[in-house]
Amino acid sequence: MNIQTTTETYRYRAVLLAFIISITLWALVRLGLLIYSWNDASPSPIEIIKIFSVGFLFDLCFFAFATILPCLYITAAPNFIWRSTLNKIFVYSAFFLTIFLLIFGATAEFFFWEEFNVRFNFISVDYLIYRKEVVNNILESYPIFVIIPTLATISGLVTYKVRSVINGALAARNSFVSNCIPFAGILLIATTGGLFLTSELRDFSDNTYQKELAANGPYQFVSAFKNNELDYYQFYPSIEETTSNKIIRADLSKTTNTFLSENQHSLFRSIQRFGEEKKYNVILVTLESFTPKYLSRYGAEKDVAPNMNALISEAQFYTHLFATGTRTTRGLEALTLSIPPTPGRSIIKRIGNEKGYISLGRIFASKGYSNYFMYGGRGYFDNMNEFFAGNGYKIVDQSSVPDKEIGFENAWGMADEYLFNQVIKTADSEAAAKNHFFLHVMTTSNHRPYTYPDNRVAIPSGEGRTGAVQYTDWAIGDFLKKAKQKLWFDNTIFVFVADHQASSAGREHLPVRRYRIPMWIYAPKIVKPKLVDMLSSQIDVAPTILGLLNWSYPSFFYGKDIAQMAPEEGRAFIGNYQYLGLFDGKRMAVLGPRKSIEVETIENERAVKTQKGSTDDPLVQRAISYYQNAAWAYKNKLNTDTLLSNNTSKK
Repeated sequence: MNIQTTTETYRYRAVLLAFIISITLWALVRLGLLIYSWNDASPSPIEIIKIFSVGFLFDLCFFAFATILPCLYITAAPNFIWRSTLNKIFVYSAFFLTIFLLIFGATAEFFFWEEFNVRFNFISVDYLIYRKEVVNNILESYPIFVIIPTLATISGLVTYKVRSVINGALAARNSFVSNCIPFAGILLIATTGGLFLTSELRDFSDNTYQKELAANGPYQFVSAFKNNELDYYQFYPSIEETTSNKIIRADLSKTTNTFLSENQHSLFRSIQRFGEEKKYNVILVTLESFTPKYLSRYGAEKDVAPNMNALISEAQFYTHLFATGTRTTRGLEALTLSIPPTPGRSIIKRIGNEKGYISLGRIFASKGYSNYFMYGGRGYFDNMNEFFAGNGYKIVDQSSVPDKEIGFENAWGMADEYLFNQVIKTADSEAAAKNHFFLHVMTTSNHRPYTYPDNRVAIPSGEGRTGAVQYTDWAIGDFLKKAKQKLWFDNTIFVFVADHQASSAGREHLPVRRYRIPMWIYAPKIVKPKLVDMLSSQIDVAPTILGLLNWSYPSFFYGKDIAQMAPEEGRAFIGNYQYLGLFDGKRMAVLGPRKSIEVETIENERAVKTQKGSTDDPLVQRAISYYQNAAWAYKNKLNTDTLLSNNTSKK
């Protein structure tokens, strides 16, 4: 075979081969994910064709874009460099690395889908940014030292098998002009995709699984960098500002007699209570991924969470409380700022724009309390330390705790029992100084890799989420046992609430059943046990806590005191990285990022009917009013702590 006599585009044979491998591999990924999620995707033959055809377009355009720089080198390199030994080593190494990254990405897609039931998105971007936690988590959760060598071996074998094609490309003598022809084709495909390829192509179905299957994971990943904050007015349906603000003020009118700002967008108001204000300590514990299904009330075995099961009859237990989102920072945002989920990433993570709000901590500080945010992990993760330090809290996290006081830790932080030991220590210190305290605690143990100290629970460490739930339950029982021995216990209100469920995936955009979370308010000498069935939202937790204290305070909260809500006021705000919903118990308005409106009829927390919505629908108007106002208010920094300080100084 004479490899010297080549076609004009022979250099690009290796690129073409890489393209074929890429497109084929990603089609196989799509097929594998489809088979894995077949029952949820439930595609018709036509929908299968659409999944793979739309997916092909995304794959083609992304890989064309990804090869622009390599193709620029292939096009411009002079023949004497192209045919050199050094270039041969470089091309072989580049081809091997390309195949390795493709196979690694395909493998990662399966792991990511298994946990989140979506292609790469905001979460994957966060996981790249917070490399230490993520790398450690991967090392502890998966046999990475088996996976990586295996993938490298496969990549090496593929490279070896196609060496004749690579050698042919390396032996080619092409002119610069002839090299420009295929390069122009690559640029044309990439440019066309960049200009015209949008997520609207995936809107051939109402089934979320089908839309995600038609996506390209690497494309989604890159897109997440660009679109992690969405402008509400650009992407979501809106109504007249006057109408919106009138609706939301009317909806919140029962919480106040006085709105304190003339700005029509401002919800700054005075919450007035009568009678003596209470000076109880408050310990608010946010439980990582604590799903109701782990409680016996919802069908679980009693020994999974015996302490939390027992606490149901000893506390106020909230049966119809819904998380605002699917990530920890969404839960913390709702609990701290009492705000519906605005489009894109949570306010906590909007670096440079996360400080100076009227938070729950600010309210406690205005009453003379010592406030702490206490996190089992490293608080720089998800920008938590920056947010809480900037909004009225002192910080206690893994990095501030002496090593000798941490008996066990994994990638995400110290085991829950050691975090609760820090809570006891802090409460003791503040009580000794005769200070009232508010401690917001965030656990970590109920998180992959699900590892914890030995000899605590029956399920061995690292064997799955159920064991981690059982351990967290044990740690809470141990914590309350120790707290009961303290003098401050009788004067302290304990609130236990999940940040979100363990899984939020479903066939609908916003599967309601995957957002319901449990909450306990426990204080034997203060709070009478009862079941609270009011439909309510995570944004209602802060006003409810302050209601138990009978406090008057200036507020910018979007939530309400659940104890003061009439049955017809019940509603839940839920969202994910794209869609925003308002659920009233029977129907849910869903606002989409292309200004779409859908209204779902909900039975047993499942959508049984979905139809196009209209801004004439009062439920839709109410949903738009809240989300539109929240987006405007926070973008324009209406909810600042200067309002709180100015109001206090006037008194």
